[in-house]
Amino acid sequence: MHWLELSLCVAGEAAEAVAGLLGRYGHQGVVIEQNGIPPDAWDEGAAEAPESLTLRAWFPHNDDSPTRRRDVEAALGHMSMILPLPRPTWRLVKDEDWAHAWKAHYRPLRVGRRLLVRPAWSQSEVRDDELEIVLDPGMAFGTGTHPSTRLCLQALEDHLQVGSEVLDLGCGSGILAIAAARLGAGSVLALDNDGVAVSAARQNLEFNPGVSGVSVEEGSLEALLSRDQRFDLIVVNILARVITTFCEEGLGEVLRPGGYGIFSGIIQDQADDVSAALRRAGMTPVATLRQGDWVALVTCRPPAA
Repeated sequence: MHWLELSLCVAGEAAEAVAGLLGRYGHQGVVIEQNGIPPDAWDEGAAEAPESLTLRAWFPHNDDSPTRRRDVEAALGHMSMILPLPRPTWRLVKDEDWAHAWKAHYRPLRVGRRLLVRPAWSQSEVRDDELEIVLDPGMAFGTGTHPSTRLCLQALEDHLQVGSEVLDLGCGSGILAIAAARLGAGSVLALDNDGVAVSAARQNLEFNPGVSGVSVEEGSLEALLSRDQRFDLIVVNILARVITTFCEEGLGEVLRPGGYGIFSGIIQDQADDVSAALRRAGMTPVATLRQGDWVALVTCRPPAA
């Protein structure tokens, strides 16, 4: 199998909106490369915000490719009426090269106060107070570079209580599940309905031998509700419309009274609608985290009377 790689260089303020658009079409997320930042300046806060970023997305190369390419370029054309955008660059990559194509743009990254996300193929000095997360995401979403994932990591650091039972719904690469375990969760269930993500998350657990208490399963919200499972903290880093659908299907029921929910993958313009859906599901928003146009909502289910 071959893949079509799209790359697009945009101004920093446009990157989040374009990444959100490409994420609706591309395969398992979008790589965001910060241009002009040297490798030794990737510590959190060690470099100024880049003036431009390169976004990369991949699409299966098959009979539908011409139609998909037209759809993507049409969507970017509509967006360029609001945000000036250059034309995207396309290139064909072989299947065996695809999994390595983005690795050159994925480097160790410090997030929040204590978390260090390190690609499995690289090395980085770990400070005494840091908690290391080692990843090879492969075809699964979640490297820590995307704002939605970074916001989740920051919220986990702020709201996870030691010993909590945690659910990572739509776990992707498993980065959030591993982070929760590193931060002291008593147990973590990482759940995804994509078999590729489940395999990647299980492999990433092997890269983190110090992590315990994490189980990875294939499935979705329906399975949790049928088993009447409840958690002290849930984290959902997917898409706004999926979060809204989960709320309608009973997502609030899997969160224990007094527990916290972290919801990300939300564009600023979608935040009010998602917040309303969370309230209808019995979860009260208590905090909002922002990075660019991306938002993460933290909720609490009111304690039982």
